[in-house]
Amino acid sequence: MRPHAAIVGAGSLAPQRRTEGASTLGMLARAAKAALDDAQMEKAEIDGLLVGPQVGETPQHVPATVSEYLGLHPVMSNVVDLGGASGPGMVWRAAAAIQAGMCETVLCVIGNHRNPEVPRSPNRNPIREFDVPFGASGANVSYALLKQAHMARHGTTDEDFALIAHWARANAQNCPEAIFHGSPASVEEVMASPMIASPLHLFEIVMPVAGAEAVIVTSAGKAKGRRAAWLLGAGEKITHRAVSQAPSLTSGPLKPAMERAFGQAGVSVDRMSLLSLYDCYTIMVATTLEDAGLCPPGGFGEFMRAHDFGPGGDMALNTHGGQLGYGQPDLAGGMTHVTEAVRQLRGSATGRQIADPEFALVTGNGATMSEAVALVLGAEA
Repeated sequence: MRPHAAIVGAGSLAPQRRTEGASTLGMLARAAKAALDDAQMEKAEIDGLLVGPQVGETPQHVPATVSEYLGLHPVMSNVVDLGGASGPGMVWRAAAAIQAGMCETVLCVIGNHRNPEVPRSPNRNPIREFDVPFGASGANVSYALLKQAHMARHGTTDEDFALIAHWARANAQNCPEAIFHGSPASVEEVMASPMIASPLHLFEIVMPVAGAEAVIVTSAGKAKGRRAAWLLGAGEKITHRAVSQAPSLTSGPLKPAMERAFGQAGVSVDRMSLLSLYDCYTIMVATTLEDAGLCPPGGFGEFMRAHDFGPGGDMALNTHGGQLGYGQPDLAGGMTHVTEAVRQLRGSATGRQIADPEFALVTGNGATMSEAVALVLGAEA
């Protein structure tokens, strides 16, 4: 498809294991300022705003609250609530609003603090009635079920999955901001880490951190002459909420989402210079590699052994360390994959830059392999 929008600015707050006295609004403001500075834009140029759902601080009127705090007066605004897919989901929605003539330059921002005893709203989701009483409480148990199903169906092993976590930690060594910078993990160390929810080991699970991410999406006309990462294709799919209602435990909605994104972009997965894949758990990367068509179902382990996934390798994957190496700043975890892809395509990923990047696949995942967004970004329009 002919690109009509591009990302021209990206801002990040370094992940922190804990915060004290921080506000989500303050963190969003800092990330937004960093994105504006990176884009070399003034705040007055922003006429669109997309934000994530705020936990605790702002349960309602979120765009209005964030707009007021940042001093913005957008003509288009909304909340994007797709869990870990919210970040990439914002990007294509921003582009769609621009194409529709609703606005020209959109700030997409998401993040959260990790103060002691973070307030949480009561959850009345049906999962609380039909899944939780039977032990399916929390993400760890649900993703453990997905890994267990994959191993049972395809004969994959703990070592296969450990390779994913090993590479995440290895790439985090090239990103000083990463929470696990200075802490690589061998395949053996991943497998020896404590069992959290069988068959998931500790090092296969993201570490929650505080943080915030922001990108600025603008029109093709305004992006000309700027360092930009162009939106070439996008896809989205939702299939369920509770894992008990999943159509499949070994393949997810990212498969049709990626197919749609590749179709719009007119390129295939083997043209990707960077795989920026959502990786809340190792099983998420495994199914994404298979659903993308990079390897057959059950073949991701052999695929992992056949490639070098570092920035100088033949199959760059999550060069910032992914969430397993960088950390998961709440729902901004999915946006870290966007900002890393932007930096790689613009040639500004200092210390981990891919040589001559052309295309990047970015994926987002919400709930339990439930909400899926895929983007194809390009270095050129």
